[in-house]
Amino acid sequence: MQTIALIAHDAKKDEMLDFVNNHKDLLKNFHLVATRTTGTLINKNYQLDVETMMSGPLGGDQQIGAMIATEKVDYVIFLRDPLTSQPHEPDINALLRICDVHNIPLATNRKSAHIILKYVSNKMD
Repeated sequence: MQTIALIAHDAKKDEMLDFVNNHKDLLKNFHLVATRTTGTLINKNYQLDVETMMSGPLGGDQQIGAMIATEKVDYVIFLRDPLTSQPHEPDINALLRICDVHNIPLATNRKSAHIILKYVSNKMD
């Protein structure tokens, strides 16, 4: 089973929930991992059995990065807030870099996330 990582900055949590709601029938076919708050919200609202890591600022981004480096994540959807500075920006940059190093498709906004899921859906047909 392929794995999708779901991450959302605080200002993007509602957008992530709406995104997941629109794609829950497809997402239930994947192993889902997420940073703590994002995964907890998804589990509470949609019962998709998301495996949660630590909160992003406490190391969750790095935990997901380690999963990417060890080939345990196939796609990353990271709804970032580009208008707010993040105290753990170095961790975020490391996560983006590790996706590039390991050639992992990464969506950083809702439109690119839709494109990744459309690609994934077409591969399943």
